[in-house]
Amino acid sequence: MNGQENTIDNARWQRNMRNAIILFGIVCVFSGFYSSVIDSIIANYFKDAYGVTAVQRGLIEFPRELPGILSMFVIAALSFLKDIRTAIVAQVFGAVGFIVLGLWHPSFGVMLVFLFVFSLGQHMFIPLSDSIGLSLAKRENMGRVLGRFNSIRMAFGMLAGIVCFFGFRSGVFNFDTPILIFLITAACFIFAAIFLGILHKKAGREAEEEVPVTKVIWRKEYGRYYILCAIYGARKQIMYVYSPWVLIELLGFKADVMSILFVIGAFIGIFFVPFIGRLVDSIGVRKVQMLEAAVFIAIYIAYGCLSKWVNENVVVLTGIGMALVYLLNIVDKMTAQFYMVRSIYIKSIAVTPSDVTPSLSAGMALDHVLAIVGSVICGFVWADFGPEWVFVIAGGLSLANLLVAAGIKES
Repeated sequence: MNGQENTIDNARWQRNMRNAIILFGIVCVFSGFYSSVIDSIIANYFKDAYGVTAVQRGLIEFPRELPGILSMFVIAALSFLKDIRTAIVAQVFGAVGFIVLGLWHPSFGVMLVFLFVFSLGQHMFIPLSDSIGLSLAKRENMGRVLGRFNSIRMAFGMLAGIVCFFGFRSGVFNFDTPILIFLITAACFIFAAIFLGILHKKAGREAEEEVPVTKVIWRKEYGRYYILCAIYGARKQIMYVYSPWVLIELLGFKADVMSILFVIGAFIGIFFVPFIGRLVDSIGVRKVQMLEAAVFIAIYIAYGCLSKWVNENVVVLTGIGMALVYLLNIVDKMTAQFYMVRSIYIKSIAVTPSDVTPSLSAGMALDHVLAIVGSVICGFVWADFGPEWVFVIAGGLSLANLLVAAGIKES
């Protein structure tokens, strides 16, 4: 009798797990769409709607990235809700921020407030998303499962890029109030919240760790993870802010071109992200982290040379030269997907399952401390010394990343 009950319980668990994977995949559809909109056009929004300079662009990163630090404490404070319901709260923040920015053209200061609000929701969801996704995977296939979810995000991120491209190219989208693409983005946050609610109701136990998160966690066992997150934060933010700024400020690219570049990168990423997951499962976190650092060093050298030559009018980019610029930007967007490797790393070394979400939050907090400092400093470096020195700094950080990753020990 017990054997039959165990069989029934196992079948029920497997069915709930399948439901959880499907429902979370749908959440990834909407989160992929809104993340793509943010990444592909937000810099143009600052430039076209508010006319910001390179220094101001760096300073804007303080209210935009501060939520990456504060989200650790917000998630800890809401730990009684557990991961899925906290993720719903995150979507509500995102929706509110974009509704306000979409319906009104606030003053610069008020815009920064609601930039902070939607950014808080977006940043809260990053560790929660990885934690929920990893809870649906077995230890031996964490890379593959997280890769599939991220591939879904990339696919619908590509769709968002296509929508932005044709919308801005045709004039349907612009940054005059009301901003239609921002209202569509707010709707995606709302739909993500709805499907997270269904996920919690239908398969909450399978999609969350059994032990609730109750506090912020800092463990010496996770020291190398924290260092990798800190280096990644500064390095990543330089690329997020200043690699598109090379194209926007120095080459005059508009939102439609930036969107189509995002589309191409996302299309390749649909296949590239699962490849990274399989690579982690086959050769391990250490080698993949070292590969990531080496690739970024090469990218930063290329961006440094490009920005110097264009800024000093050494070259005028046309034809093949412009094609190489497009290629560099696309490769940059693809390699950004390596971020999931750090999530797999902390899951694999976690002392207890309940450490995963707060450790991801703590890692993201460190990431964003360095991101804020790095982006502000680099804004002044760009203005006073030239854009190429921004990428020299980023290359040095990638070298440090390579050395720290080389010391990872895997069981």
